[in-house]
Amino acid sequence: MIEERKPILEVKNIVKRFGGLVAVNGVSMEVYPGEVVGLLGDNGAGKSTLIKVVSGVYHQDEGQVFFKGQEVKINNPMDAINLGIETIYQDLALAENLNVYSNIFLGREKLKKALGCIDVLDHKYMLTESKKVLDRLGIEIPSLKNRIKMLSGGQRQSVAISRSIFWNAKFLIMDEPTAALGVAEQRKVLDLVRTLSAQGVAVIIISHQLYDVFQVAHRLVILRRGEKVGELMTRETNPDEVVSLIVGAELVENSKK
Repeated sequence: MIEERKPILEVKNIVKRFGGLVAVNGVSMEVYPGEVVGLLGDNGAGKSTLIKVVSGVYHQDEGQVFFKGQEVKINNPMDAINLGIETIYQDLALAENLNVYSNIFLGREKLKKALGCIDVLDHKYMLTESKKVLDRLGIEIPSLKNRIKMLSGGQRQSVAISRSIFWNAKFLIMDEPTAALGVAEQRKVLDLVRTLSAQGVAVIIISHQLYDVFQVAHRLVILRRGEKVGELMTRETNPDEVVSLIVGAELVENSKK
């Protein structure tokens, strides 16, 4: 008997209002382990609001969120992180004055006893463990002792992703991950997304870069004015069809699995 494939994340009929404005109106979607889903739409389509519901920044007014088959109440970002849901925003939330391994352990630093009674940072442990997660993801950074401000944009993105994976993220939301990166660095970030997918991590990518999304996404969900107007397998569509949905062509309900 073949085991039924189950989504790691499922949102059902999510509604989020801000006063009289309905930012997300009855949106449902699923994401499966190891799947990369492109969440697309113009500015104001509801993409950011939807992911902020999933990541605990906002709480939905209506609808349900399920994670690993269980309904969950995500009241704040820490609730999401504790479930294994991590969000990487464009600003990356890295401390530029700290080095690579210190950023991976930022806020969760490893301590050890010195002189039998004083808590001090265990730099050796943090360096060793950080190197392990970077190696696992195939990330090359010349020295993990380099400060973040010395790294390129792509390397910074890689550090932010590595931090999430080190802390056992099973579901990663990436907001414009290739924005402001050069072509070579865009390619490295997309390769990293493929590596995450191959290792069973589910990924949602929000991006205006359609070419990048088509390179890595298995499925595309398109929002317009707070509603889902399309759900397409990437291999069965093209950028022109997606753009037509984004800008308001005929409503498409295509939930091919």
